[in-house]
Amino acid sequence: MKNLTIYKKLLLLFVFLGITGVALAQDTWNENTATAWLNKKEWKNGLNLDIHASVNKVVFAEQYHKNQAAWDKAFAFLRDSDLTKLKPGKYPIDGTNVFAIVTEAPSKEFENSAWESHRNYIDLQHVIKGQETIGVAPISKATVTKPYNDANDSINYNAEGQYYIATPDLFFLFFPGDAHRPNIKVAGYDIVKKIVIKIKVAG
Repeated sequence: MKNLTIYKKLLLLFVFLGITGVALAQDTWNENTATAWLNKKEWKNGLNLDIHASVNKVVFAEQYHKNQAAWDKAFAFLRDSDLTKLKPGKYPIDGTNVFAIVTEAPSKEFENSAWESHRNYIDLQHVIKGQETIGVAPISKATVTKPYNDANDSINYNAEGQYYIATPDLFFLFFPGDAHRPNIKVAGYDIVKKIVIKIKVAG
């Protein structure tokens, strides 16, 4: 009887440690652990695209592990679709949790572009054909010019950020803390085909 009681206590301890370990694995990401996870590239699951260096690695690791099924569906859509043949429009991937928007249109002159961020959805942005410039800045260093609009899940800003060239070999990720300024014209590329996959933010 005494041995049975000890066994039960040990079993409860292992269960507790197991649950705690899972929680810690998901809630205690830092720059080192997130970078190591990112570099293993298991999350790509065969996707032949690089992620841009501007990504917030810690937030990506947190969001991916909170909602892996949604992320895996997003990456599978990128991997398995012939993106060059997709017509402009909206493509459901996982109901309202994950969906894609394909555009094929002229980029904007710099002065006609705008800083934005989103609260409910993460942006995965990938140029399929052509090139465009994208600005990236933390919202902590941006000034709101248009408050949150629930209808299009966006906030607009003035900001000073870093600018990068988006090319067909990579994709960008923008989380709620990331202001971004996409669709800026690159000389020589009048029409750009692009996909934006919206992935619902996990709480």
